[in-house]
Amino acid sequence: MEQLERLSLVSRIATELHNHWGISDKDLAEFVLHLGEESQSLEEFRAKLKANGSAVTQALAVSLYTSISKFVAKSKKAKAAAASGSTSSGSSGIGAKNGVSPSPVKDSKDEQVSPPGSSTNGSKPLPASAFSVSQHPPTEKELKFPGLCMQNRFDRPELQLARPDDHAPLSAAAQRLLEQEKDDKELMREQQEAFKRAKDGYWGGDHNSSSKGGISATGANALPIGGASGAAGTAAAATGAADENLNFCGKRGAPLERYGIYDGVVSRVMEYGAFVQLDLAEGRREGLLHVADMSRPDGGPCVSADAVRKGQVVKVKVHAIAGTRLSLTMREVDQATGRDLKPRNLQGGTSSSRAALFESLAEEHAQALEKKGLGRITGVKINLDSTEEETAYSRKRKLMSDYDKWEAQQLQRSGLVSSKENPYYDEEAGGILPVQEAEEDVEIEVVDEEPLFLRGQTTRAGMQLSPVKIVANPDGSLARAAATAQTLAKERRDVRQAQEAAILDSIPKDMSRPWEDPNPQPGERTIAQALQGLGQTGYEMPEWKKLYLGKNVSFGIKSTLSIAEQRRSLPIYKLKEQLLKAIMGNQVLIVIGETGSGKTTQMTQYMAEAGLVTPGRLIGCTQPRRVAAMSVAKRVAEEFGCRLGQEVGYSIRFEDCTSPDTIIKYMTDGLLLREALVDPRLQRYSVVMLDEAHERTISTDVLFGLLKECCRQRPDFKLIVTSATLDAEKFSNYFFNSSIFTIPGRTFPVEILYTKEPETDYVEAALITVLQIHLCEPPGDILLFLTGQEEIDTTCQTLHERMQRLESANPPPLIILPVYSALPSEVQTMIFDPAPPGCRKCVVATNIAEASLTIDGIYFVIDPGFAKVKMYNPKSGMDALTVAPISQANARQRAGRAGRTGPGKCYRLYTEAAYRCEMLPTAVPEIQRTNLENTVLLLKAMGVNDLLNFDFMDPPPVQTLINSLETLFELGALDDEGLLTKLGRKMAEFPMEPQLSKMLLTSVDLKCSDEIITIVAMLSVQNVFYRPKDRQALADQKKSGFHQPEGDHITYLELYRAWQRNRFSNAWCYENFIQHRALRRAQDVRKQLISIMDRYKLDIISAGKDYKRICRCICAGFFRHACRVDPQEGYRTLVDHQQVFMHPSSALYNRNPEWLVYHELVLTTKEYLRDCCTIEPLWLCDVAPKLFKPADQQRLSRRKMRERIEPLYNRFEEPNAWRLSRRQGKR
Repeated sequence: MEQLERLSLVSRIATELHNHWGISDKDLAEFVLHLGEESQSLEEFRAKLKANGSAVTQALAVSLYTSISKFVAKSKKAKAAAASGSTSSGSSGIGAKNGVSPSPVKDSKDEQVSPPGSSTNGSKPLPASAFSVSQHPPTEKELKFPGLCMQNRFDRPELQLARPDDHAPLSAAAQRLLEQEKDDKELMREQQEAFKRAKDGYWGGDHNSSSKGGISATGANALPIGGASGAAGTAAAATGAADENLNFCGKRGAPLERYGIYDGVVSRVMEYGAFVQLDLAEGRREGLLHVADMSRPDGGPCVSADAVRKGQVVKVKVHAIAGTRLSLTMREVDQATGRDLKPRNLQGGTSSSRAALFESLAEEHAQALEKKGLGRITGVKINLDSTEEETAYSRKRKLMSDYDKWEAQQLQRSGLVSSKENPYYDEEAGGILPVQEAEEDVEIEVVDEEPLFLRGQTTRAGMQLSPVKIVANPDGSLARAAATAQTLAKERRDVRQAQEAAILDSIPKDMSRPWEDPNPQPGERTIAQALQGLGQTGYEMPEWKKLYLGKNVSFGIKSTLSIAEQRRSLPIYKLKEQLLKAIMGNQVLIVIGETGSGKTTQMTQYMAEAGLVTPGRLIGCTQPRRVAAMSVAKRVAEEFGCRLGQEVGYSIRFEDCTSPDTIIKYMTDGLLLREALVDPRLQRYSVVMLDEAHERTISTDVLFGLLKECCRQRPDFKLIVTSATLDAEKFSNYFFNSSIFTIPGRTFPVEILYTKEPETDYVEAALITVLQIHLCEPPGDILLFLTGQEEIDTTCQTLHERMQRLESANPPPLIILPVYSALPSEVQTMIFDPAPPGCRKCVVATNIAEASLTIDGIYFVIDPGFAKVKMYNPKSGMDALTVAPISQANARQRAGRAGRTGPGKCYRLYTEAAYRCEMLPTAVPEIQRTNLENTVLLLKAMGVNDLLNFDFMDPPPVQTLINSLETLFELGALDDEGLLTKLGRKMAEFPMEPQLSKMLLTSVDLKCSDEIITIVAMLSVQNVFYRPKDRQALADQKKSGFHQPEGDHITYLELYRAWQRNRFSNAWCYENFIQHRALRRAQDVRKQLISIMDRYKLDIISAGKDYKRICRCICAGFFRHACRVDPQEGYRTLVDHQQVFMHPSSALYNRNPEWLVYHELVLTTKEYLRDCCTIEPLWLCDVAPKLFKPADQQRLSRRKMRERIEPLYNRFEEPNAWRLSRRQGKR
């Protein structure tokens, strides 16, 4: 038994070494075990490891020594049971936390080892840190879910991924790809600028120092890189050293090392750089010296032909090694002395030779994986033997019956039909597609084994976990009204469609008969001309939209005041001195103020003017939406008096508009979270302002915990949390009972009116209330809250029709204005215009008008008490928008909208009892009702493993965390111990969901990264195709021309290629009903992804027409979304056997492939699959062996066991009357 335990420990140590060093060697693991058994303390163990040439980190030493100590203590106890104290002496002071993770090790000074950057001074004690190991006894939840409360480890090698320089020049390959993304206008503009520079340079006098051939008369002027190298280069050029036996100077035959400096000879000079030959120990190697890595004596940019010449001897540094390719640089080497101007070390605290040794071992491990047919990065099984020609023949084709095949063959043999007209002719391959044999019926099953660190904690083990409630009383009147509203909305939609169909059916279809008839009836041709083309439109803009939205379109809120006067008119201006005093006196400050008070735009400027920006640091302000970050930054730059991107800039995903001069930076909260991944202490920022914190997005909630820890570690750091709601005590209690600064607004009393009985149809009740206010109440605008676009459009249409019926009573005009996110911004700003005299304005809005917008002139608010909430179902893995009751805080916020201009009224279309008993006190934050896979991956990349005790303001549900960890384990981002792998760390670097990151990294192994980058960029935008209601048939016809048999992903790829072939033309997009703005956005994302891939030295290779590789990459990322055709209807998901249906807009609609994967699952009238891609079933076992396995052919599969015999329908008998058990007694 002891031998088995020893073998298990050796295997565990080998896994740990593989995770940290990338080396999987059992002999090395046994040697480490031997050193641990001979060591009496942790320091002695680390010293022995260092003496044997291994620079081990503190975290790795603690992990290894803890495991070895436990084994030694257990073996001693078994051998000498009488010696009870041997366990403590053998463990050397190392304990275990909850039996899962070791507690912090104490060094020789008996001081607890703290996380990097933690405060250890003797100042006043800080509150308990979210990153420190909890010392309290384990709770019931911690004992129940040990996989969620592992010890935080911040110095693991997997977390210390080398960050590339964001401002480093791109490689030549990446620049060529970016050149292909330029349209004709950009190329023409660059040519004009280049011509202008050349012209200015010529007339500036540079031509006087050169001869007719363009070569300088003197060797010193010909070679801008002077010194010994220049002289040697001149001599080499003079002797014609252009052949293979080039003369080298300096050290020869040195081994190749990264960041090593060598003497080389320029062999070729190109436009984008030069190739330099190096004489190494393993032979001659040639590397690329990019033009950006060259330098002139004055340090400025240069052209490759001006910087080096063929045959010149230069001193270069090896910047990167990628297989047989070398990337060289001259900028970091003194060409006169060969001194390294920018010395680097691969691992802190170790010598360069030792670091190079570990890097070479990791490279050998990657090469060993490659020899086994596995990917170097992801370890996915690869098979790249198929050629493009083979792939072209293996593409899908339409099925034909035997009779159709025979008929096609006879027509071709007779000569009436050419081979190109054969249905099986392939234009790409230039031949007839071979006859495909019937595919073998492959059965794939889901692996039942749980991850080791989650064993007994998942739903597979029978763990019953209750989801978070978003409704206080599921059986109350509000819940019933929400359920009824969906049924009524469907009925209204059906009635409207029936009316439109009846109008079209009443129109005569044969419009040409009156023109063909030589003797038509009087007036018949006139009627035909009036009705001609009416049935083809299919859509006409409603009258209310023409009346209210077609006129007086404005862009932005108009103001006649100057910028300085507008700033002084804001409520925050009067409190400037008090606000700055509060910021100076508090490290954390909570600022409460209504929308429009000036918090977002003015506070950052006040702090910059007060000198809170230290040299080299910024003032950061987060926004929950990227559009808000861009628009606010533009406004602040205008007020600050600078260009956008200079002193004031913004950063959003895939777009950075900042410069070294930036001191005020607006960004999305997700981007600041990614910056915290690199720098947890946020050293670049002196002040961070979390704006709109009341929206409680996922990134904001995670930033709460990270910034709270940052305040503990940095006394000079200041945090400001702003909110538009009155729930400030919760924020203050969370942030160390911090001070609250309130910006008083113009508030007036609001009268609250409730209904006496619950309303079954709140839309109808809202319409009646609007008309009642309009006809009976004094002047004042109305604000009506509804849930979505369809509901708002229906209400506006109905309200307009009812106002038309009241024209006989001569009521005052009512201007109806909708507000929802899909409306153009210029139309949305119409709500800010005051109503004309004698008119009343009725704004029908979603919950965006609660706190994000302030509309002057509102005196009456109608609150039905509902809003659409995005809810994530961990069981089905699907996000769904459901109509749910709002919270009491939202109801108070809505009522407050009526008291901004004067005393107002709020009509609540629910009872007071429902308000008190059926509404939650505050809204459920997004972190408790959304998928958390990306959030958990980021926390793991920061070293936070104790998710259960992380300092969330509102902890997420345990079931969602467990499912997220399970998904990351299946993707290969976590190992068997729940720790982050090297693949997971690389996945965390990409600003996208983990599935897309895995797909992108797999494409590097499968050599199709160019196409996958395009697909990821296209998936990041929405609504690429548009379908105008007046030309739906033509739009569908144009869209079908891009459809590919492999699915929607390849359709997006071919669409982008077609746009690229047409030189990115907007006219081409208009002709094909494509949103050119969406394609432009996808192009920007593609450019950013190319830059990211290039900086991380990931190859960008095209697979051409080999779509199998591309589909395999998609399967590697979205294997959990695999589906198979259901014999009854639709598809069945492989993981949870849920019945789903293909969306009608998919390229695979009505094709019904046997196997597919989807990108997302949406719930409308059914569970629809969006963006589908065909796959082969055996790919699932190759890319996800932890989740799928081939079914045993000797036994009946689970899918076939679930199938049941469904008899034909018989209206004369019961459904089960055919069974023998029901036929007893019948003859």
